[in-house]
Amino acid sequence: MGAQKSIHAGKAKIDVNVDFTHKICASMMLPSLRNTGSPLSLVIGSLCIKHPNLFGGSEKLDVSWDKGLYDSNILVAYRRPRPQWVAQQCFVMQHSLSPEIGVHGIPVDNFSRSGSGGVNLSRFSVGLDLNEPASSKWSSTTSVKFENVRLLSDDGRSITRDLDGFPVTCSGNAHDSMVVLKQESQYAKANEHSFSRFTMQIEQGIPVLSKWLIFNRFKFVASKGIKLGPAFLLTRWFDCRRYGSISSICNRWSR
Repeated sequence: MGAQKSIHAGKAKIDVNVDFTHKICASMMLPSLRNTGSPLSLVIGSLCIKHPNLFGGSEKLDVSWDKGLYDSNILVAYRRPRPQWVAQQCFVMQHSLSPEIGVHGIPVDNFSRSGSGGVNLSRFSVGLDLNEPASSKWSSTTSVKFENVRLLSDDGRSITRDLDGFPVTCSGNAHDSMVVLKQESQYAKANEHSFSRFTMQIEQGIPVLSKWLIFNRFKFVASKGIKLGPAFLLTRWFDCRRYGSISSICNRWSR
């Protein structure tokens, strides 16, 4: 059971989506997974705001908020109009909060939290995306972002040590910070009988300060699909290599 609503405010559009199904099922059938006094804690939903002409020059603003049972994601994107033959710029700011189950403990309760306790990954990033003019088959994106990541308890308190007393960050502080330069190129070709796609991604952590993370990562993905009568055969090859600073946090969220 849910509700959807679209509201037009001038040139802006607001979309609201709320789902009460999880709250009803949890209250009637499932035990509470987390102790919380908020009556809306088990409601999932989303809020999306779009404005096609923010300052009168065709600037586009997109704001979205997605809330799950135990995770949330806020994204703000601002685009300025530019000629089609130059790179398109997009200013992006994002904050996400999700249960940390990749490193800290065994996932329990249907992967909703960690068995070692309420450990949540908080990630904040802000930066600029540059989308190069796409050719018929090639596309390329370059981004420069500042990123900050930390571990929080269910009460919102910072977690700096694991169960054995070791730091959970590479810097030894309550959080890890970095500036990441990312380049991604993609080639895609398709017809009625087959398709091919190749993606290459390179990331470099820039050491602006001494305690900031330094790493480089290379990722390559190749996919090939062929239609065989009513069936479709898909093959995929993947390779990812990473070098540099290592910590519980950066290992988890740089995958």
